[in-house]
Amino acid sequence: MHVGEESDSGVVPMNHSNKEGKLWAENEEGRPLHKENIPQPNTHLTQSGAPVSQGLRGVRKAAREHQERKFTALLRHLTVDLLRESFYALKRKAAPGVDGMSWQEYATGLEDRLGDLHSRVHRGAYRATPSRRVYIPKADGRQRPLGVAALEDKIVQQAVVTILQAIYEEDFQGFSYGFRPGRNQHQALDALSYALQQKSVNYILDADIRGFFDTISHAGMLKFVQHRVADRRILRLIQKWLKAGVMEEGQGSETERGTPQGAVISPLLANIYLHYFFDLWVQVWRKKRAQGTVIVVRYADDMVLGFQDQAEADRFLEDFRQRLGKFGLELHPDKTRRIEFGREAEANRKRRGEGKPETFDFLGFTQVSGKNRKGYFTVKRRTIAKNGPGLSPSAARRHG
Repeated sequence: MHVGEESDSGVVPMNHSNKEGKLWAENEEGRPLHKENIPQPNTHLTQSGAPVSQGLRGVRKAAREHQERKFTALLRHLTVDLLRESFYALKRKAAPGVDGMSWQEYATGLEDRLGDLHSRVHRGAYRATPSRRVYIPKADGRQRPLGVAALEDKIVQQAVVTILQAIYEEDFQGFSYGFRPGRNQHQALDALSYALQQKSVNYILDADIRGFFDTISHAGMLKFVQHRVADRRILRLIQKWLKAGVMEEGQGSETERGTPQGAVISPLLANIYLHYFFDLWVQVWRKKRAQGTVIVVRYADDMVLGFQDQAEADRFLEDFRQRLGKFGLELHPDKTRRIEFGREAEANRKRRGEGKPETFDFLGFTQVSGKNRKGYFTVKRRTIAKNGPGLSPSAARRHG
């Protein structure tokens, strides 16, 4: 394995080790440190749940032990075996992209196809294909554009995701739950409920970044990836996918900003961007700026923060707006709220004659302030009727 020293990232590093950081982050959210929530040294899974190679276990070990280094020889882990595993991890009934290739058709003569694909990727002859533009209905009656990638793009992207996860699963924070191996929406919801019930939280900030996946800077994305990845061939692949564009009614258009929605690589790229842009920053903020309790739970770009003090919640909101502005992003004015919520909220609001505490939505569920059978504060969930059970359509749409 070839690793080199990381250049100045411009991101304030945490003072503790990554392992300590994960435990600290989990504990800071009030989540019990269940075994399944802490990456174990002997657990090495891809996004699809398949075991990874010995070589990638070495990458993960190096990432864990050398957090300030870059990896310069990652493409060598993109083998025919990994491409085969990536192919079988794809959805077999997914709609084809502009190439018209179905999973079943590609499976015919699979080994020859994979051998040719492997050769093209390694000698630089592989070309990313524009996504096929389709539209899916939104809850408000409008339509949301979605890109359907070509099959070979999906295969190579899945393989690169597997390689990069060996690094980033050692870096990502404990309060990040979206689209990560061994983590899911229900763990995020449980972490939020536990933190609200166990920590001194009186105010909730429900933050929504306007058009996050459509407005991410490609240059900023690549800069963040380069904090850990110095393999130019991997970086070129990512750049190809970001720039591939879309095809609609026979007309192609390049994309200058944003991640390719619906692409296999998009969830990981978004998590990498949010890790540097938000996660590390909020860790430093609550360590150096906060006086009271601050909790954080993030699932992709859906984030909920809890504060002990109203003034501190408002101060964070202002600092967050400034942080967003530096990256060309902004909060959605109609979807970002600071509300009173927590064990003291009902009594305080009743004393002021303001009625029951407000509710907020997270991952397809409305979070409601309530009491259990013994009369103690608890957080209750109601399925948002327009979404049905489970993951919110926005989160599912963003990541295909």
